[in-house]
Amino acid sequence: MVIQTGQPERTIPPLESGDKLTRTEFERRYEAMPHVKKAELVEGIVYMASPLRFRSHGNPRSRIVTWLGVYEAATPGVVSGDNATVRLDVDNELQPDALLRFERGGQSVISADDYVEGAPELIVEIAASSASLDLGDKLDVYCRNGVREYLVWRVYDRAFDWFRLQAGVYDRVEGVGIIRSEQFPGLWLDPAALLAGNSGQVLAVLQQGLSSAEHRAFVERLSVTATE
Repeated sequence: MVIQTGQPERTIPPLESGDKLTRTEFERRYEAMPHVKKAELVEGIVYMASPLRFRSHGNPRSRIVTWLGVYEAATPGVVSGDNATVRLDVDNELQPDALLRFERGGQSVISADDYVEGAPELIVEIAASSASLDLGDKLDVYCRNGVREYLVWRVYDRAFDWFRLQAGVYDRVEGVGIIRSEQFPGLWLDPAALLAGNSGQVLAVLQQGLSSAEHRAFVERLSVTATE
């Protein structure tokens, strides 16, 4: 005969899309599901990523990460991130496709448990099937929390949106040609080349930005900050 005593063992419920959770409970369930590679809490609602396709997400993200990585390599004091968790506020813990932040003196910090806390200066999302979320609730969340520049690559629409935070609202950068980051001098992008799959031209334009006087002055300012 088996005699059971005590309380039954409690199990941690799995994350499910549509769950309404606190950030603490979201993290508890997420950590208990190591096989899940991407889940986000947006305005208190759980969103689970679908399997990611290569042409509509994997390859575009790789190209964006390469672009930001080259900029990071040439700009001491600036760090990029790929698919890293960002704790923004009590209802929002997101996992943007890519980000760029200052290592010191910026809007965000790295927590004791190695997560980004606060708003990175620049965030990029690859929007395929998630376009409505990336340009809806996420845009509002990033704006409200002070992400200075927000980039959305709408793969199926063959379009690229660059938003800048101005007086508490996002303004879309209009026009054609090279877009230059205001937060990160020298971070130049040729959206037409990016959408055409011409990575060589994308990196050539970035190199022009990295060779500019504005980038040299920016690196000098960062070096002074690092020694303070």
